[in-house]
Amino acid sequence: MIRKTRLIRLLVLLIVLIGLGSYLSLFLGVTTIRPLEAIREWTSGDLSKETLVLTTLRLPRLLLGLVLGANLAVAGALMQAVTRNPLASPQVFGVNAGASLFVVLALLLFPALGTANLVYFAFFGAMIGGLLVFSFASVRGMTSLKLALVGMAIHLLLTSLTKGLILFNDRITNVLYWLSGSISDSGWLEVRLIVPWSIIGLILAFSLAKSLAIFQLGQDVAVGLGQNITRIRMLAAVAVVLLAGVTVAVAGAIGFIGLMVPHIVRRLVGEDYRYVLPVSALCGGLLLTSADVLARFIAYPYESPVGIVTALLGAPFFLYLAKRQTKGVA
Repeated sequence: MIRKTRLIRLLVLLIVLIGLGSYLSLFLGVTTIRPLEAIREWTSGDLSKETLVLTTLRLPRLLLGLVLGANLAVAGALMQAVTRNPLASPQVFGVNAGASLFVVLALLLFPALGTANLVYFAFFGAMIGGLLVFSFASVRGMTSLKLALVGMAIHLLLTSLTKGLILFNDRITNVLYWLSGSISDSGWLEVRLIVPWSIIGLILAFSLAKSLAIFQLGQDVAVGLGQNITRIRMLAAVAVVLLAGVTVAVAGAIGFIGLMVPHIVRRLVGEDYRYVLPVSALCGGLLLTSADVLARFIAYPYESPVGIVTALLGAPFFLYLAKRQTKGVA
């Protein structure tokens, strides 16, 4: 169990890093914004083009990065807890790919559908993707490595179907950029959309923290201590669908945050999910915000999808975990 003083130091460090990342996200980019000048213009009401960029683009983009990063990290932590599989994440288990496929289908079949309604298709797709993975992986016994392999196969299949739909329908080719994972074109509309769903999903996840901490002692121990395993898994699945679904609907399939962050956090705070979940939320927001800042300079002055940066970081991490799991099986 982590000591209170160490936890406080970690939280202070994360808050400082989030503050630094927020500063860079707000003031760095193609349009250079001077903080003191922006504050002066804001208080005087005489807004320049730079200040409008700050208030209408950069600020909602920052908030989206923090919230969506928290969503993905907490969703990954929940999946790793209930499956007791270190390779679990919304991307690896087909949740992101399922949500993406159904969002693209909705755009194709109902072109006038608003973003607020796309969320429901993302929720349904996320649920279908996860169910497909667990259905195939449970045939003849389920292992961690088998679950990961089936998950990646379903992910690739659903992603291929999604890209096929886009390539053969010219009127939705503009979503290819979104499909790579991006928050660059989002604004206050998207912030207002994600906040209610994210709050519900995060509250539900945090309410399961104590049960998940007991669950890590083993299923038999958890049952002996009065835990309803089926109920815990069902509620965790609902939270994952909410958190991952709303993220995909707004920002596309941003991968690997849900895989990497819970592993890093458990190294820092241990296995107690009363600490793992909130610290994962902070680290996820920090990671996505930092990745978004880096994405602005990969092809400067043009912006790249943030999903490219998270993939560059996460792919080696996934291979490392898979190698460890293979050694464990051998």
